[in-house]
Amino acid sequence: MRASKRSPCPVSCTLDLIGDRWTLLVIRDLFCGKSQFKEFLASPEKIATNILADRLEALLKQKLIEKFPAPQQPGREAYRLTEKGQSIFPILSAVAEWGLKNIAGTRAYLSPTTTMASGQTTS
Repeated sequence: MRASKRSPCPVSCTLDLIGDRWTLLVIRDLFCGKSQFKEFLASPEKIATNILADRLEALLKQKLIEKFPAPQQPGREAYRLTEKGQSIFPILSAVAEWGLKNIAGTRAYLSPTTTMASGQTTS
């Protein structure tokens, strides 16, 4: 994620925010119910811990996600999408649909949780 805008173009600004190779995958995992660091690491793309930490921090800074106490693990933190973050769902869905239709061998192995897909917050 870039610190400054390359231009005022909305496509350019959106790509600066979510257009790197890992950010949409982290957001995908959040839509699919993952919330803890170790759960993101278990994704098949094998994101490195330092990159994951960087992307989570950037998403927090942009207010696309928020931290909250992990319910089943006292002292641990978890992450969830904010309303702003949840508004990315149509983009993510369109990218997935395009990939399924146009890239041979792709398959959807995760599906969004009902709560996230409907745009409702989980707070």
